[in-house]
This record gives sequence, C-alpha cells and structure tokens, in this order.
Amino acid sequence: MSEAEESVVAPTPLVEPAGGVPPVIADHAALEQMAAAFAAGHGPVAADAERASGFRYGQATYLAQFKRAGAGIALIDTDALPDLSILNEAFGDAEWVFHAASQDLPGMHDLGLTPARIFDTELAARLLGWPKVGLAAVVERELGLALAKEHSAQDWSTRPLPHEWLVYAALDVEVLIEVRDGLHGHLVEAGKLEWALEEFEAVRNAPPAEPRVDPWRRTSGSHQIRDQRGLAIVKSLWEARDREAQRRDTSPGRVLRDAAMVSAAQAKPANLDALLQVREWQSKGTRRRASFWYPAIEAAMSAPESQLPPKRGPQGDGPPQPRMWKDKRPEAAARLAAAKDVITSLVDAHEIPAENLLQPDALRRCCWEYRDGGEEWIRGFLTGRGARAWQVNLVSGLLAQAFESASAAPAEDAS
Repeated sequence: MSEAEESVVAPTPLVEPAGGVPPVIADHAALEQMAAAFAAGHGPVAADAERASGFRYGQATYLAQFKRAGAGIALIDTDALPDLSILNEAFGDAEWVFHAASQDLPGMHDLGLTPARIFDTELAARLLGWPKVGLAAVVERELGLALAKEHSAQDWSTRPLPHEWLVYAALDVEVLIEVRDGLHGHLVEAGKLEWALEEFEAVRNAPPAEPRVDPWRRTSGSHQIRDQRGLAIVKSLWEARDREAQRRDTSPGRVLRDAAMVSAAQAKPANLDALLQVREWQSKGTRRRASFWYPAIEAAMSAPESQLPPKRGPQGDGPPQPRMWKDKRPEAAARLAAAKDVITSLVDAHEIPAENLLQPDALRRCCWEYRDGGEEWIRGFLTGRGARAWQVNLVSGLLAQAFESASAAPAEDAS
C-alpha cells in the first residue's frame, strides 16, 4: 500500500440519527405539537422530501422531513397530512436548508409551505466547483461521514413505512445544517457568497414549470418512428396510458412500457391478433391487457391523414442548431465561437461549471440575436433571459469585447 493510500482516512458511517428516529407524525394533534417545538427552536430548518417516482402518478410528496436545533427531527406523513401550512408560522423567517431545492420545492408548495429564505447545499457545492455534488458525496467531503443512499428509489407511498427507510429519511436531515455551515464558510472564503444568495433566491422564486408541448414525443424509442401513422399510434397509446395511469395513480411506465408502444407503432397491427404477434406484446401482463389498449391503436390506424401528427414536433422560439449557423448567420457563428472561449476562461478562473456560470440557452440566444449595442445590450438581454446580477456583471463586458473582436472574422465552425 502506498503512502498516499495509507494517509486516506475512511469516512465514518452515519447509521442512525443521534437522537434516534422519531415516530411519524400522521395526525393534526401531533403536527401542532411539532409546530410548537419548531417555533421554540432556533437557527435554520433542514428540510427534505420523499416521493414515489416510478411507482405513483406525478411527483407528490409522501414524507416530509425537518430538523431544527432545539426541536430535533420531525418525519411527517404527508399522505395523511396534505396541508402543512401551519408550519409557515412556526418556522417564521428562518432559513430552510435543502439539498437540490428545485426538486423539493414544488412538492413543498403543494403542501402549503412557502420558505422565507433557502440555502441549497447542492447548488453551493456546484458554485464551489466540487466535482461530486450528490448529498452523500458532499456530506463525506465536508464532514467525513458516509451517508448510505440505498433507499433513495423506494416507493415512499408504502404504508407503514419500514423502520430502515425512516432511518434513511431522518439521516437526510440529520447533518444538513452542519453541511450548510461548512459550505457557507467556503463560499465566503471563495468570494462567492453573494453569488450563492442570488442563486438561492432565483430557485426559491422560480415559477412552476410550463407544461410540455406534445409530451408523448418523449416516449423512449419514438425517434425510431419516421412516419406519421406510426407517430399517431404512439400518441394515441401515450394518451390512453396517461389517462389510465392517472386513474390508477400509478407511474405510466408501470401501466404500459414505452417499448410496447413503439413496437406497436412499428408493426401497425391491423387487428388484435396481429398485435399479439408483436414480441413486446407477448409478455404475460402486456398480453393480458392487449384488448384494453388495442382501441387506441385502432383509432390511430383509422384516423384521416389530415389528423396525423407531423413528423417533427413544434419548433421552439430559439435559434437553430449551432452547426447550421455558419450558413444561416456566419457572424453569429463567429460570436458563439468567441463566447465559448470567454466562458471557458471564466470557468477555469472561478472553478465553476459552465452551466452555472451562464445558462447555455441564454448564451446561444445572445450570440444569435445580437446586432449592435455592446455591453449595454448584452446586459439587458441576459437580464431579460433570467440571468442573475452576478452572472451579468461577470460576463457582459467580456462578451462585448469578444463580439467586437469576432465581428470581422466569422467562425469556421461553432458547432
């Protein structure tokens, strides 16, 4: 064993919360007691949520976890208690500490919870340039503790929840405040605290995601379908599956696999017997329900051509693919090549991922749409695209210089 290997200290396993696992809160009386305890506590509130992705329809929260100094850990059955708004007053203006807040905040909002301030330990680690930003990796790096993650993909709608799952859920908030304190110090040392605070506020105030246009086009394997009739089958089956999944409160993939829908679109079966000859429809469960799904295929097969979906999905309002810029707008291609050099230099200088330095779509649009106006135009454009003040201040002047330098020399290749 080398000297370097001998010097590596193995992380200490974190196997149970210091105060043990509390009973799950599942009635209003217990919730009121918890609210009172947390109101009397002090400091930030660690928060986390568990969903049943891959098992249930949608992204509902089934267990919410909190911890605060002076109050301990609370585990709340949000299936039994879907309104937690009482906690807003109990927490007051305390900072909520999340890991990957953008994943948990929508569910918190559904529960009636509106944090006054947040600290996101994953986002902080990204801004610090840490190569691994998962909770277990961040906890290990900051505290030298090993956090097990074997229950992260469980069906959290299960009742009663197994004890080992509750241990896992409690540990997710057990040391989150200590991690927050360490990262806060690192951000101060790196001169990035103000950047982080702006990012946290942007996440906290982010509006709900817009519904996807033609979500059925995201069916895995549908890119193999090149004809409109086949796409109509995918669309019809996807819509039937979505209705059934919602009715059964089950993940769509458990109702009917994407592979079965795509294989039906490729085969275009003229009747139920023909569908049952398709390999993906010969498994026991799929075969048993084939008669339920066939009417969706039949409807797509008999639809007039005027009602078939187009081969290509709706075009967004953004610029074309960069590989096409050289022919369509060579001056934009030159700007993009120069802009990439700017971003690369800033990434190296500040040890921050490019996507956190500036949203890639905003950068491409800026390069494509720029005509004149220098730094002032760039600042206004990026602000309008949602860039934070620290990002605008960091990149606008350099981009203006790069655009000016590139104006007389269109790039050969900005793909």
